[in-house]
Amino acid sequence: MLISFGFDIALRLESPATVLFCLKLHPSRFHDLVSPEQFDLEPNIHRDEFLDSYGNRCGRVHCQPGTVRFTNRGLIRDSGELDPLVPQARQEQVFILPADAMVYLLPSRYCESDSELASFAWEKFGPTQTGWERVQAICDFVHQHVKFDYDKARSNRTALETFRERVGVCRDFTHLAITLCRCLNIPARYVTGYLGDIGVPPAPYPMDFSAWMEVYLSGRWFAFDPRHNCRRIGRIPIAHGRDACDVPLTITFGKHTLEAFSVVTEEVSEDVDCRRTLKSARTSEAEPIEVAS
Repeated sequence: MLISFGFDIALRLESPATVLFCLKLHPSRFHDLVSPEQFDLEPNIHRDEFLDSYGNRCGRVHCQPGTVRFTNRGLIRDSGELDPLVPQARQEQVFILPADAMVYLLPSRYCESDSELASFAWEKFGPTQTGWERVQAICDFVHQHVKFDYDKARSNRTALETFRERVGVCRDFTHLAITLCRCLNIPARYVTGYLGDIGVPPAPYPMDFSAWMEVYLSGRWFAFDPRHNCRRIGRIPIAHGRDACDVPLTITFGKHTLEAFSVVTEEVSEDVDCRRTLKSARTSEAEPIEVAS
């Protein structure tokens, strides 16, 4: 199948400011692009682009006061299959994990695996079978324990706070599940990207970016989604890291306001024009953008 994806994000800056962004398709899906992404920046000013330490495509731009707008359009070919289901996937022993997976066992800003969650994790999930069954048990628990509520979104909520408050958005579900996995010596990483309503009833709110986790089992990374807790079609990753701190859409080094925010990802016919216009822009506080000053 073909999936059209893109966004329109506008920030209003009150003074000169540098903006870091992580908004382009992850390199792991380059081979599926039907045509190159149409990433644009307004005004058309110089930008530096680079790969970060996790292999994500990032950029930096220095902007004058006013509005800076980031847009992207793309058309990608997808298998149309549900997320893999591999119940026999096993948990790897820590002493044989590849070096680049080890970092995903450690505590991070939003995933405090060295907190009281460690003892809870072993008490709650210790009796389960290691491997896929244990990870799915964690997703089942998080999905049932936490209530999804856009109005209760908070950009600095940690996994422990999500556990205690029992409310959040997709990033909070993901942080808690990642943390419980790490408490049990299972490498888990945070993924941000597109996830459209393909094969499921449309959600009753405007489309947004999504967050899920990938867990290292049997020598590879598998997608798990504690927010939806079901296999989905058409995940398009943008970036992955230890948690949301590593993969913010933008970081603005200066005061700003979010002026417009619109995301689209949907299945399209084979003869679609990928330059189609996004849905009407909207402002949103559902997934707050990271700010540094």
